[in-house]
Amino acid sequence: EVQVVESGGGMVQPGGTLRLSCLASGFRVTEFPMSWVRQAPGRGLEWLSTIKTSGNTYYLDSVKGRFTISRDDAKNTISLYMTNLEFEDTALYYCARGDYRGNFAPQIFERNRGQGTQVTVSS
Repeated sequence: EVQVVESGGGMVQPGGTLRLSCLASGFRVTEFPMSWVRQAPGRGLEWLSTIKTSGNTYYLDSVKGRFTISRDDAKNTISLYMTNLEFEDTALYYCARGDYRGNFAPQIFERNRGQGTQVTVSS
């Protein structure tokens, strides 16, 4: 069974840091692009970052320089290291198999995402 499970969310003050992790099972993260996508309260899905099988990485402009996506091939995990967090970063963060840059079919995302991990930035 293909599955991804996110962890590492929590509450943090503005300017703080968090590291999200995504454990994959049923497939190898080295064989598929992997992405992080978030959904803030009352808003739609927002792609954040993708790491390709080549290791090339891509970021939404608003998180570039603050967020770093990485892959641990041995542990079959993907991480998102987030620094200098802002109130606007409050959202449910999803890890998903696939590349979700640009327009994407929500049903494909739904089939490939985990349950999400909540990040709350609050003072």
